[in-house]
Amino acid sequence: MIWTPHSTVATVVEKDGKFLFVEEVDNGKTVFNQPAGHLDEGETLFAAAQRETLEETAWHVTLTDFLGAYVFKAENGITYLRHCFIAQADSHDPLLPLDEGIIAAHWLSVEEIMAPEFKPRSPLVRKAIEDYLAGTRLPLSCIQHAL
Repeated sequence: MIWTPHSTVATVVEKDGKFLFVEEVDNGKTVFNQPAGHLDEGETLFAAAQRETLEETAWHVTLTDFLGAYVFKAENGITYLRHCFIAQADSHDPLLPLDEGIIAAHWLSVEEIMAPEFKPRSPLVRKAIEDYLAGTRLPLSCIQHAL
């Protein structure tokens, strides 16, 4: 058997000092996450990040920067390779249904995200916000697609 990590994308979107988050159910628990999901076969990381953000929040976004790659082994034993992007919010489509399992999309302040009662889906959720606030930015050109 060949081991491979699950390749995912996530998007940090800030607007008016608040961050776009998804409230969702994971293993029977309500948690918060950046808009995120799996890379589909034949899809670029850029397309996956924009698609997942739209499907989970009904927000159209434009990617501006690459925040970084994060590796996390979840409680389920799966290792995830998370490619995290920074994006600007372009437009909202309130008539678009959200993905199954998504309760709602929210704009949250840093104080809400860092509060002890905040329930992130994984430690990477807060880490991405911390890195973003620290000014981490990589050009999108650092990712090459040869599909």
